[in-house]
Amino acid sequence: MPFWLHWTQASEATHSATGRCAQPQAQIKPRPKCRGFFCSASDLAGNGRKLYCIPLCTVYLCAKFAYGARSFKGASRMTDKTIPDIIYTKVDEAPELASASFLPIIQSFAAAAGVSVGTRDISLAGRIIAAFPEFLREDQRITDDLAELGELVKTPEANVIKLPNISASGPQLLAAIRELQGQGYALPDYPEAPATEAEKQIRARYDAIKGSAVHPVLREGNSDRRAAGAVKRFAQANPHSMGTWTADSKTEVSSMPGADFFSNEKSARLDSAATAKIVLFGADGTETVLKAGVSYPAGTVVDATYLSAKALSAFLDSEIARTKDKGTLFSLHMKATMMKV
Repeated sequence: MPFWLHWTQASEATHSATGRCAQPQAQIKPRPKCRGFFCSASDLAGNGRKLYCIPLCTVYLCAKFAYGARSFKGASRMTDKTIPDIIYTKVDEAPELASASFLPIIQSFAAAAGVSVGTRDISLAGRIIAAFPEFLREDQRITDDLAELGELVKTPEANVIKLPNISASGPQLLAAIRELQGQGYALPDYPEAPATEAEKQIRARYDAIKGSAVHPVLREGNSDRRAAGAVKRFAQANPHSMGTWTADSKTEVSSMPGADFFSNEKSARLDSAATAKIVLFGADGTETVLKAGVSYPAGTVVDATYLSAKALSAFLDSEIARTKDKGTLFSLHMKATMMKV
């Protein structure tokens, strides 16, 4: 029988400060007519009821398991005073909403094996609040979980499940600050043009949160993407063949023959300082200035490219047709960058 989970939680930006995601006080009640995994989510802009439909196996999320936890130097400054076997990071937006149903499943299965799974907050809202404790009431202050994880990942005991987090652009940071202020957090405004030393310090703290601030911290320790030493040694001691690759294999990799970002890329190095603008040339002959007054110092490498949507559509149509003719599986691999363009 499905069940529904009810709790009161703040908005998307402030969920980390108030909800803390673990929800040990959640109420679980029968909801026999629920038809889906995610039933509803109302009032995302403020405090409100959230209704999630979860399987019976996750009823255990209300129980406070007697997890076997480890001590860690500096852990007392974290939300919890012990370090669980696996740390699941609290983030923002869609990944955090998905965690409402997925995290309890992980915790339930892990608990059966005696493995504890806890959370640490690395969301944008959580990092903002943790950066300005002196501006907040005692009950609003939270620990700097990212800084603590930065120390933990340098130890062999670290096991961190890092979910995708937003890169915190300028507009996202300003929007989060405004929303937190609207929720009663007396955070300072972001100084666009700091004049005093105090304003410069405030801006420096905010600027440290912007961008992909999470990745350098968590990847500093043992979150190495290379094979672990034990795995590498086992593979060296137990070599095996990948099998025979034959010429009649249907596997192949295709890419656009032209009119894509790669083939259209142009680069130039400026010998002297210059200005530039970005202009959109419409099919009807109109010119729209998208950005003007861009300044480049001498020595700047200016790079530009574009992708033909028409050529991309033709390429995909052709590849899908070839896949059907050969009776193979069509798999699309895309790489998107978070760089500011």
